[in-house]
Amino acid sequence: MTGLPPPRRPYVPGEPIPQDARPYSEADDPTGVEIPASPRAEAVVAGLLGLSGLLGAGFAVAYVLVDSTPIYGATLGGALLALAAALIVAGKRVVPQEVVIEPRAPLEHQDEEAATTELVASAGAGVSRGRLLKLTAALAGAGLSAASLAALASFGPWIGRKSVTSPWRRGMTLVDESGRPIRARDLEVGSFATAFPQGVNTDLLGSPVIVVRIAPALVDLPAGRRGWAVDGIMAYSKICTHAGCAVAMMRYPLYAAHAAEPALVCPCHYSTFAVATGGTVVFGPAGRPLPQLPIAVAADGTLRAAGPLSGDVGPAWFGVTRG
Repeated sequence: MTGLPPPRRPYVPGEPIPQDARPYSEADDPTGVEIPASPRAEAVVAGLLGLSGLLGAGFAVAYVLVDSTPIYGATLGGALLALAAALIVAGKRVVPQEVVIEPRAPLEHQDEEAATTELVASAGAGVSRGRLLKLTAALAGAGLSAASLAALASFGPWIGRKSVTSPWRRGMTLVDESGRPIRARDLEVGSFATAFPQGVNTDLLGSPVIVVRIAPALVDLPAGRRGWAVDGIMAYSKICTHAGCAVAMMRYPLYAAHAAEPALVCPCHYSTFAVATGGTVVFGPAGRPLPQLPIAVAADGTLRAAGPLSGDVGPAWFGVTRG
């Protein structure tokens, strides 16, 4: 290091200790600076830890009582920032810091041992408000733990190794969110609507389907599904097969020569499913097509299910099997 005297020569056992083999003193080593603990800094650390705990607890409370992403971000982000600031201040101003450069021979003398013991004991003397810091650290830990446990509720139910059971059966009427039957004439070419099975809980993951209508000439379903579309009307599960988000967008090009085919799009990660070919994946991270619901039109013009969905509802996670 710059500013230090030249290195001492090694001590040879058995000879008297020459002056140039003795340990450095404070005068020899100008870089040996100790930063004592500051009561003011300790109070700042305690305050920051307390603030971190309160904000973490505030996140847990907000998570239960309100539905506001900005509040979630402000409370949880503030808790983590306060904790980081407390650790930085503690590392720089609360814990004593000392740079010691002391090359010396391995001698065993009681005086040196006593001095070393005193030096080690003094290292913890700077934290004079240890109890306060421990209490505020416990508060910060409790608050952040509460925030972490609250966030676990967002993971949703565990479906195990079995896919979500679909309530769709042959003959079920397609209704909107208000329970009104959906008629074929309600859908224009290029439009879509969300539908549910009549009389079934709309909150079930297997309930919602997205009903679309394209020009009949564009329909190109596989051989086994030729009767699943009626005058260009088709229906697919609304639950994306990538991460379980709701498929909520549709693209319908007006000039096919310069645009891609009609498709349903998930807004979360932009998985894109071709409508005309049976919900096949044409873009994005989804691992399998959207399950298709065969459609029929009743005598009164309402849309009916002509059978169950073609596949499992929900994300294509490893281990999901046919229900």
